[in-house]
Amino acid sequence: MIENRSMGSKIFDVINVVVLVLITLICILPVWYVLCVSLSSREAVNAGEVALWPVGFNLLSYQKIMGESDFFGSFLVSIKRVVLGTVVSMVCILMAAYPLSRTKKQFPKRDVFMWIFVFCMLFSGGTVPWYVTMKNYGMMDSIWGLVLGSGLQVFNVILAVNFFKNLPVELEEACFVDGGGPWRNLITVYVPLAKPMVATIVLFTIVQYWNEFFQGMVLSTRQSSYPLQTYIQQMVVTLDYSSMNVDQIAQAMKLNNLSLDAAKIFIAMIPVLIVYPFLQKYFVSGITLGSVKG
Repeated sequence: MIENRSMGSKIFDVINVVVLVLITLICILPVWYVLCVSLSSREAVNAGEVALWPVGFNLLSYQKIMGESDFFGSFLVSIKRVVLGTVVSMVCILMAAYPLSRTKKQFPKRDVFMWIFVFCMLFSGGTVPWYVTMKNYGMMDSIWGLVLGSGLQVFNVILAVNFFKNLPVELEEACFVDGGGPWRNLITVYVPLAKPMVATIVLFTIVQYWNEFFQGMVLSTRQSSYPLQTYIQQMVVTLDYSSMNVDQIAQAMKLNNLSLDAAKIFIAMIPVLIVYPFLQKYFVSGITLGSVKG
């Protein structure tokens, strides 16, 4: 009986490893394919010859993207946007989630505000009213326009509310007995206990701000104000041959929009790939904690 169980356990472990390896390959292969396309020649990409290895290896796409004088300026704009946007978003999310997680006795208008948040998540005023509002507040060609233009992500607020609701009420009572108020309770008790939730929302926010390009197109009238994604998108879509010399035109003819797009995608993934390992240990617990009542 013991030998049968041992054999069954070994078979289960083998199947587990095989399944996990397959899932890993499914996740890695698209990224690897994008890298191969970005490093391949125009002819090979057009002919569909690129599979698991670069064909006609070259770095022309990366040289085109990173060789522009405004590339690093746009990169810096994106870094500023991500840092400021993450800080502002987390402050607003925590300040909104804490009162919404209180009981109706503590915050009688809780349900009213919650319905307002949900309504705003489901329905928006549209792009034109948003643009007029941003312009009237002087947010054009401003880093704060790129930071505040996304507004408050209600999904993240709901995630934080559910997390706070799951924390023992005795912690809050102990804080009040010690003479603390709501601010002290939030800053010294709830936030330190909310590291998994905070890390998860920080990751969501970083990815959102880093990948967003439309607001940069609308709110920036100068190329020096573009975030990285908007700069790359404009460079790929509006390749201006009139301002190029003969050598630059010859180099551009060797490029392929698919290769440029692949290089753009890979460059955009690098910062997220660097940040994710540091937040990954909090990710699962941050998503699941608060989802099940015990």
